[in-house]
Amino acid sequence: MKVILLKDEKKLGKAGDVVEVSEGYARNYIIPKKIGVEATAKSQNDLKLKKAHEEKVAKEQLDAAKALAAQLETRQVVVRMKAGEGGKAFGSVSTKEIAAACKEQNGIEIDKKKIQLPENLKNFGAYEVAVKLHPQVTGKLVVKVVEA
Repeated sequence: MKVILLKDEKKLGKAGDVVEVSEGYARNYIIPKKIGVEATAKSQNDLKLKKAHEEKVAKEQLDAAKALAAQLETRQVVVRMKAGEGGKAFGSVSTKEIAAACKEQNGIEIDKKKIQLPENLKNFGAYEVAVKLHPQVTGKLVVKVVEA
């Protein structure tokens, strides 16, 4: 009996796979536990439509990430820090501060977890910071640390 898996199953395969199993295994385990459904013409067509929709959504997300990366490359974020004696900065700039400054100055909302700092930004100056927008897209953002 052919079954379309709805969830990942260790011994059978991943969600969306069409696998051949014995009829008893399908009727007594897979279908009652909602791990899979019988592979009828309707369910196979539904699977094709679902995969096409997922591919379309993934492509839209990739395109949006590329557009945001291009937008970030033209922008710059200024972060102000207090300075002590000799012009040395107190503390360092965090990803949370960079994300807040980017939203405030450019109107672009970036998750602080996606910002990847090359090293701790403890000195004044300009830094190029990587922003992981998508598994395939990494944007660059220029962060200027200036004295408050």
